[in-house]
Amino acid sequence: MLLAETMNTARPRPLAGYFALGRLLERLAPLTDLLLRLAVFRIFFWSGLAKLDDWSSTLLLFENEYNVPLLPHTLAAALAASAELGASLLVLAGLLTRLAALPLLGIALVIQFVLGAADPAYNQLQHYLWMVLLLTLIARGPGAWSLDAWLERRSAPA
Repeated sequence: MLLAETMNTARPRPLAGYFALGRLLERLAPLTDLLLRLAVFRIFFWSGLAKLDDWSSTLLLFENEYNVPLLPHTLAAALAASAELGASLLVLAGLLTRLAALPLLGIALVIQFVLGAADPAYNQLQHYLWMVLLLTLIARGPGAWSLDAWLERRSAPA
C-alpha cells in the first residue's frame, strides 16, 4: 500500500503549473473587473458628452438619420444622452451595476440591429464587443472593487 501511495504522489502532473498560474492570475480579477467597468464608462460617457456638446446636431441626427422607432426624436435623444451619462457613471462606480448596464445594452442593441439593419454603416463589430462587455457585467457583476460589493459586505448578516 505504501508503494502505491508513493507512486501516486510521484506521478508527474503536466497541468500543475498551468493550474497554479491560473490561481495566481485569479488575484488580478478585481483589477480586470475595474478595467472592464472603465472601458464601458469610456465608451458611453464620451458618447453622451458628445451628444450634449452639440445638442442641435444631436436632435438632427435623431430626427433624420437614426429614426429610432416608437419614440419621438427629442425624447429618444434625451433618453440616450441621459442613459449614456448616468448609467455609465453608475457602472464606473460599480453601483447598481447590473441594472445600470441594461439601458446601455439596449442602446448597443438598437445601434446594431435597428440602425444597422437600415444602414450598413452602423453594422460594426465594435457594437458586438460592447454587448459582450455589458453582458459580462450583467452576468458576473462589477467585481470586488465596487460599491455593489461594499454594500453587499455591509448588509451581510454578522
